[in-house]
Amino acid sequence: MKLSKIVLISLLAVSTTSFAGNLSSCSFNGIPLYGKVKVVNAYADIKVQVVNNYSDLDVKLVDHYADSCGKWKFVDNYPDFKVQFVDHYGDIKIRFVDNYPGLK
Repeated sequence: MKLSKIVLISLLAVSTTSFAGNLSSCSFNGIPLYGKVKVVNAYADIKVQVVNNYSDLDVKLVDHYADSCGKWKFVDNYPDFKVQFVDHYGDIKIRFVDNYPGLK
């Protein structure tokens, strides 16, 4: 009985340390993590925390061809998805880079 409780607690600890959502193959809950991005204060598709270390995604800001993982173009109209920047408890953690954008 004690062994099953230890296993259960270990599984819960591992699952809570991963991020809250599905971040795989350069998408978050079905939203591709590249393209045209609008910054909003409410009703965002993804809440984003900007960090210097241990990011989930490295993002490169581009003017054209935001067509691969981690390349974002900020727009005001017709975004592919909307983000809200938060200080804590974001859905994903990003780091802005000049080279080599993508999943970490």
